[in-house]
Amino acid sequence: MESSKYVIRNKKSVRDFMSNACLCLFLAFSFFGYAQVDSKISSKVDTTFIKIGEQIIWTVSVDVDSTANVVFPEGQTFSPLETVEAYKTDTTRKKDRVILEKSYALTQFDSGSYKLPSQFIDINGKGFYTDSLRINVATVPVDTLNQKMYDIKDLIVVEKSISDWWKWVLGILLALAVLGGLLYWFVFRKKPLTEEEQVALLPPYDRALLELKKLENSKYLIQDEYKKYYSELTDIVRSYLEEDVQVSALESTTDQLIDKLEMMTDAGELELDKDTIQQFKRILQTADLVKFAKSKPETSVAEQDRKSIEQIVVKTHDALPEPTEEELMQQAEYQEELERKQQRQKVRLAVGIVAGFIVAVAAFTISYFGPKYVWDTVSGHPTKQLLEGEWITSTYGYPGVNLEAPEVLVRQEMKLPPELQGTIKELQVFMYRNSEGLLTIGTTSTSLANPEEEPDYDKAVEGFIKQMESKGAKNIITKQEEFVTVSGAKGVKVYGSGKFSVPESDDLVRGKYNIILFGGKGFQIQVMLTWLEDDPYAQQIIDRILATLEVKLEA
Repeated sequence: MESSKYVIRNKKSVRDFMSNACLCLFLAFSFFGYAQVDSKISSKVDTTFIKIGEQIIWTVSVDVDSTANVVFPEGQTFSPLETVEAYKTDTTRKKDRVILEKSYALTQFDSGSYKLPSQFIDINGKGFYTDSLRINVATVPVDTLNQKMYDIKDLIVVEKSISDWWKWVLGILLALAVLGGLLYWFVFRKKPLTEEEQVALLPPYDRALLELKKLENSKYLIQDEYKKYYSELTDIVRSYLEEDVQVSALESTTDQLIDKLEMMTDAGELELDKDTIQQFKRILQTADLVKFAKSKPETSVAEQDRKSIEQIVVKTHDALPEPTEEELMQQAEYQEELERKQQRQKVRLAVGIVAGFIVAVAAFTISYFGPKYVWDTVSGHPTKQLLEGEWITSTYGYPGVNLEAPEVLVRQEMKLPPELQGTIKELQVFMYRNSEGLLTIGTTSTSLANPEEEPDYDKAVEGFIKQMESKGAKNIITKQEEFVTVSGAKGVKVYGSGKFSVPESDDLVRGKYNIILFGGKGFQIQVMLTWLEDDPYAQQIIDRILATLEVKLEA
């Protein structure tokens, strides 16, 4: 398509083009050597007479050298008979030769006499054909005298089934549940605190007493690790003074720390007696000697120093003035603000995880399916929705046209010109048009007034081309080839492309068309398909329709 902006704006012209083309159609209308040197082929059936729906077993036997490569028929090659099952190959060895037997179960659901066609066997790259056979299929007798007959009912448009919607909903809910569970577990869940975290959350006074108790139960003194003992002892009391008394104790020397405590006592900020301060100074000096001079006091002295430090912590805590109401409020506000900050961090983390999940899914989808496919899915490409939706198989008109399509074809009311009313006995037209994707699917079944008259395909194609040119179409390319359905019905396929005019613009729209023509004495059938040239989804729709197309060549 040269300019997509004109396609959507000018749907009416394309629809007129399709309708006129359809009306014009129903108004007008390797050689394999059979060389056999060392190989023997024979075929047989268990019966040549069956009832409708019964099966026959067709067996082909190939006698070849043990080194030969033999390829048997595959798929629906027995048309008009249908292949029900292809059995495994049976192999019998006789010295340097083998006999290969391959059997097929075949059936037919319409009565009549059918020719089972010759089958192609490939042996070492050379082609061989089996004999053809005649199979008779008997109908089931129906008592038409006592059996009441009814008219054929009109087509009923059935809404598409949405029975699978719950699978999509269930999948989305499961994905959301997993994502929600991960967010709760790693972000919002109140994780159990470790012992170290529980101790860290205690007030400084309680934490100091707890750590002194643990020091009492330690094995430092038993193992002669006095340096570690006094280092931990002084760290406990210095950390307590740093947090509770608000004095810089961790980075101060012994003399500096004692001077600060004496200054706070003299200023009335700390009510400690001089004996307590002197006792604390002595313990700090002992710790310095142990840590730096490798002194080793008596065990009893070390234990007594720990008890003294515990008493100093208690006295210092009792000597601190009670916090004012304003300080308590500031602490409460600080805690609330800290909680809000933590909550905001959790929300940002959750949003980041969800956004990352969405980006990862989108990136994987785009890399796997391609950006165009993803965009067409998100934007709701009209023919892509048709292609991936629920398809409907139905038969239209008489003689019947059976095909699979994404939507039901609707019967069209067509009025014949007076000059053709004497040549056409009955005309049945069914059509589906997608105005968004500019896709057209149409069938026409025509019964001629003269039951001996044969359809003229060349005249039909010529009329179609002239009709398109009269509407402003240019560069119409026309090709023609034989078309054979799966069941073996033969027709003519006319296909090609062209540039079609758009009203209110000088631009042209590139499109493609397929016209399948079938016929016999007294009747003719046309199937018309048109679509935009650059629409890959429409091309897949057309291919699927052609693969399922069947006609009944009986007037």
